[in-house]
Amino acid sequence: MDNVVDRQYERRIAGLINSGARGVLRGGRKGVEKESLRVTPEGRLVQTPHPAGLGAALTSPNITTDFSEALIELVTPPFAQTWELLQYLCDLHQFVYRHLGEEMLWATSMPCAIGSDEEIPLARYGSSNIGRLKTIYRHGLGLRYGRMMQAISGVHFNYSFPEPLWEVLAAVERSTAAKRAFTSERYFTVLRNYRRFGWLVLYLFGTSPAVPEGFLAGREHDLQRFDADTLYDPFATSLRMSDIGYRNKNQAGVNVSVNSLQEYVRDLNRAIETPFPPYEKLGVKVDGEYRQLSANILQVGNEYYSFIRPKRVARSGERPTRALERGGVEYLEVRALDVSAFDPVGVNQVKLRFLEAFLALCLLRESPPIGRDEQQAFDRNHVTVARRGRSPGLRLYCDGRDRPMSEWARELLEDMQAVCELLDEGEPSRPYGSALERQREKVEDPALTPSARMIAEMREAGEGYFSLARRMSQVHKDYFLGLYPPNESRLGEFAAEAEESRREQGRIEAADREDFDTFLARYLKG
Repeated sequence: MDNVVDRQYERRIAGLINSGARGVLRGGRKGVEKESLRVTPEGRLVQTPHPAGLGAALTSPNITTDFSEALIELVTPPFAQTWELLQYLCDLHQFVYRHLGEEMLWATSMPCAIGSDEEIPLARYGSSNIGRLKTIYRHGLGLRYGRMMQAISGVHFNYSFPEPLWEVLAAVERSTAAKRAFTSERYFTVLRNYRRFGWLVLYLFGTSPAVPEGFLAGREHDLQRFDADTLYDPFATSLRMSDIGYRNKNQAGVNVSVNSLQEYVRDLNRAIETPFPPYEKLGVKVDGEYRQLSANILQVGNEYYSFIRPKRVARSGERPTRALERGGVEYLEVRALDVSAFDPVGVNQVKLRFLEAFLALCLLRESPPIGRDEQQAFDRNHVTVARRGRSPGLRLYCDGRDRPMSEWARELLEDMQAVCELLDEGEPSRPYGSALERQREKVEDPALTPSARMIAEMREAGEGYFSLARRMSQVHKDYFLGLYPPNESRLGEFAAEAEESRREQGRIEAADREDFDTFLARYLKG
């Protein structure tokens, strides 16, 4: 199979080069969603409401909340240039810090000091029907998986390939399919190959090899003790993406195919519509209060956790699956990135450029359908690298056999060379090629990975996970408050958007006419 894959890939690369549009991979639209817990100077989770000066979380386009009132989510619009995206994200952080007072944003993915689930306040979105629905959904998540798991933070990379690429690629493939169908099918090519190869992202960028002991209170685990307050795995890359993080056993039986858009929507809708006895026992509406939106396997499609999702911007009240059926895939959401303690905004240009090139590799490599047993093997690869990715001699499942991870990683990075050359077209500084070289160094020397760097820093400083994360949180806060000159024009735009978001929430609440039960039934029908 490897030889067939190589020939197909080389044919597509040659087709792009010979098309006369050598820069056709350039200019894909890039955005980021970055989550951070708000904490006290002592590193404890705050109990204060979402700061009013940041706008209404329900309606703000760029500053909202995720699971908890204390879990801020910063959302950028899409940009063609990575530096523009990161500048916007930096400006967002500056604006947020102007409204935090003594609070800080926690600098890592794994949570701060939290004594119990009860200390994690659910996000609140006002009195409107849609606002109530969002809070009830989060209450259901807490019941199903525990609130502690929902307090984990991440960085999501949203990406759409440049529009001119589809016409060129269709010509290379000699496809006669309609553009929307062709585009969606090719995005599902990426989804399948990300399931095959995405473990590499965890190895290269995982930054959560340790957790505070309290995160696992009352749960069985096999982690080692680093110090009195820290548990870790010596070879872990991303405990966030492992079986003790998001890879929750409650969803182990949820199988969602990425062999086609139709199968994906079918499987997701089936999970949304199928009752699950353990959730039925929890109850949906108990003593007049909703505990969850439904007692089905999934309350809504977004509850299904995956490393990467196909996405389309949904209309008001529209299910994500219905939006995909209506318009096809618009962009991809890569969900595997940890928040980096070593980057003030949690991510950097090298990482985002590599991811862009990696998604192009997944697009251009051959991508046959994935069977259920094969999918389970790919899932195990991800969990294995999350837990033991830096283990010497590690082997992964590949084409029906075990293969050394380092050998496979080198092959993938070698294949990316041609992609990076296309992305670097017209750029003397070769930013994509440089990003690729940085990752090759990590494959040859695991000590250069951010997960290894975090453990090394903990050892050198004589501090555990919590102390390192709190120290870096303060460093980042000082950085943003000390940036000069601030971008007052953009900060003014954020202030105006915050004010408009509060007015928009008021309009939504005033416009509600139906009772919540009727609204919920209509929403769940999609």
